[in-house]
Amino acid sequence: MIHINAEIVPQIYILILGAVMSEPKTPTAIPAGDTYKGWVFKWTNYIKGYQRRWFVLSNGLLSYYRTQAEMGHTCRGTINLATATITVDDACNFVISNGGAQTYHLKASCEVERQRWITALELAKAKAARMQAESGETRGGSQNSEVQSALRTLGSKVEDLSTCNDLISKHGSALQRSLSELDSLRLTGEAGDKIRQVTERATLFRITSNAMINACRDFLSLAQAHSKRWQKALQAEREQRVRLEETLEQLAKQHNHLERAFRGAAQANASAENKSAVGPVKGEASDEDDDNEFFDAMEEAPEFITVPADPQFHKSSPSQELVPLKKRRTRIPDKPNYSLNLWSIMKNCIGKELSKIPMPVNFNEPISMLQRLSEDLEYHELLDKAAKCQSSLEQMCYVAAFSVSSYSTTVYRTGKPFNPLLGETYELDRQRESGYRSLCEQVSHHPPAAAHHVISDRGWTLRQEITVASKFRGKYLSIMPLGTIHAVFEKSNNHYTWKKVTTTVHNIIVGKLWIDQSGEIDVVNHTTGDRCHLKFAPYSYFSRDVARKVTGVVMDKDGKAHYVLSGTWDEKMEFSRVMQSSRGGENGTEGKQKTVYQTLKAREVWRRNPLP
Repeated sequence: MIHINAEIVPQIYILILGAVMSEPKTPTAIPAGDTYKGWVFKWTNYIKGYQRRWFVLSNGLLSYYRTQAEMGHTCRGTINLATATITVDDACNFVISNGGAQTYHLKASCEVERQRWITALELAKAKAARMQAESGETRGGSQNSEVQSALRTLGSKVEDLSTCNDLISKHGSALQRSLSELDSLRLTGEAGDKIRQVTERATLFRITSNAMINACRDFLSLAQAHSKRWQKALQAEREQRVRLEETLEQLAKQHNHLERAFRGAAQANASAENKSAVGPVKGEASDEDDDNEFFDAMEEAPEFITVPADPQFHKSSPSQELVPLKKRRTRIPDKPNYSLNLWSIMKNCIGKELSKIPMPVNFNEPISMLQRLSEDLEYHELLDKAAKCQSSLEQMCYVAAFSVSSYSTTVYRTGKPFNPLLGETYELDRQRESGYRSLCEQVSHHPPAAAHHVISDRGWTLRQEITVASKFRGKYLSIMPLGTIHAVFEKSNNHYTWKKVTTTVHNIIVGKLWIDQSGEIDVVNHTTGDRCHLKFAPYSYFSRDVARKVTGVVMDKDGKAHYVLSGTWDEKMEFSRVMQSSRGGENGTEGKQKTVYQTLKAREVWRRNPLP
């Protein structure tokens, strides 16, 4: 059994109660408002160690300055507490990190001061995380509503109360443990240390209680200030809803009345001789019957319906057809030349995919991705010619040229097409002019993916499924199409497949935008085993070759070369028949000997059409 000196025990409890009931000399952890300032020692480096810095906590952001005078012009660093972690090292040290390059090792002057900062930081972090989540959920039009803002503010104060309650519970448990330890100790030389520890714990409890009281006071004042405003706002919403319902009801009645008046006028014109001067025309009823009169669809509809001509048309004479009064435009207006500061938009998007980068609307083309995908059929006549070929190897040349032709206009097309809606379709019917009909559909939204199917009455079918993987690298944007293109010819039953190459958009931030195509394509005939290997050479300032160069070799299933293709993806492609091949000449880029082909005179297989 432990014996305690009866004369010392009253003195201990007097010290404890005095520390709890007395007001602290330093400011409380959460003063009026959401701003907290003070001097804290920050670790700089191994030479200077901890240096005294002025820290300011405001609106969920912790910033620091060398002196108070720097607050107006020079901020040395800022951490967003919404995504930061706060850890305690020892009695006076604590660490704040955002999980990236920013980590602050801080030291307070004493444990009490450190706990004041921890309390303020935890409250600010909870509020910042809550506001960030709410801003993501209410990003629609309601975020500017005064009522919603007041509700969010009150919810914030309730969360403050909950956080303070948790802190009080934690500090109260610690205080209780210290008191228990004090009761179980003999009052020897350790008595003074334990008394100081209990005093500090009691002071922390007092500080947190003050914070909770301040939060309660703010909550009550806000509730009193906004209660009448809420009532007025709700009453205004109810009255507006009633007015809208009445307006819609009146519009419905007027619409129904106009429909019946139109039918009555048409019947009156058809049977003018039977019209009576007295009594209402059939179809005209009183407004009281509007709510009880409904019209169903006709079970046996006529083959066609005639309606009066639109006022924009007129007849020049009884024998002539309708002539439009308005002429349609012959060209699309030029794109507005708006200056774009893309760096301000995309500086935080480095490494992200294209579908997750917010683009300004005037950065887009005035077409959707489905329309852009249908432009692959501009040189459909290459597939028409391929369908008539007797040789599968020659047919491969036309198919390979068709795979290159889809890039012919990309050199001028620096704009981004709009991303279609999920389930959106685009149909291109050219059966009368060119013999084919195309249909595209957006089959996935995240990630964006489209399906394309083309049927031609000239002996071929084309289909493809396209999605893209993209990365923004700062100076350029890489777009890697994923998916396979299939072409099937009815007569020979040859089935070809290939993929698209990588598209790179240069000078995203500074300079004029320009586009390059690079990579390799393997066009494979799965029926015969023939293969064409196409190589799109990337642009190089030091290369002597022509820009945008494309080369390829058509080989049979045994690897024997039969045709050589050459040209550029923005101008034309030619193919030559191989008579003989041999290895020799200069070494290639990988130390291998190049293959030399002896060919006949080249024939042009494709040339780009002039731009409209």
